[in-house]
Amino acid sequence: MTQLFVALDVPTTDEAVLLAQTLAPHLDGYKVGFELLLGAGPKSITTVAELGKPIFADAKLLDITNTVERAARQLGKLGARYVSVHASGGEEMIAAACRGLADGAIGKAGILAVTVLTSLDREAMASVGIGGSTKDQVARLAKLAAAAGAEGVVCSANELEVVRDAAPGLLRVTPGIRMDNTTHDQRRVASPSEAARLGADIVVVGRPIIRAEDPIAAAVAIAQDMRSPRRTLET
Repeated sequence: MTQLFVALDVPTTDEAVLLAQTLAPHLDGYKVGFELLLGAGPKSITTVAELGKPIFADAKLLDITNTVERAARQLGKLGARYVSVHASGGEEMIAAACRGLADGAIGKAGILAVTVLTSLDREAMASVGIGGSTKDQVARLAKLAAAAGAEGVVCSANELEVVRDAAPGLLRVTPGIRMDNTTHDQRRVASPSEAARLGADIVVVGRPIIRAEDPIAAAVAIAQDMRSPRRTLET
């Protein structure tokens, strides 16, 4: 069954803990990203992890292998269950992250390789020199991530089936989830039910929950939509 993680995109630990505690009955885990990591410090991971649900530390590491390995080790020591790296860093970098996280992790932990950001479309990819389709690039990076020992990948709902075919054993984590037609700064989005139907293991939702007038109602609605009759994803 698809799990629901909320992105705790707030600047303080107090705000993150309040959100996490309020939403806990309706969620399976929490994502800690740059806003909280930089606003409250890395130990915010430990504080939120102590609430009892798995933490996805969305650090999007991208650097030389030694630096990434050491950073992943520290994130593991803080209690992260998942740590993200950019798959574009290459197989050696991803493998280094896997080693570092395994060395530092308190319990079970794995690396999630970010394939193509949901804010990018084909035109944006071409502007930075990446040719071909988004799906081709995601398939290429998914195979690379699997070869390096990553536990999973981060991809949009549009590429979930591509990842399944390219690297069947990988966990599939999907951001860019929306209940309506709004995209904000995302380009490749889907509804919760679409992502679940297409095989997402985890969907990550931020603004549609935490910026909602009633975050609890929003979380409940998204959880229900994930388990509703599936709508067809437009391609």
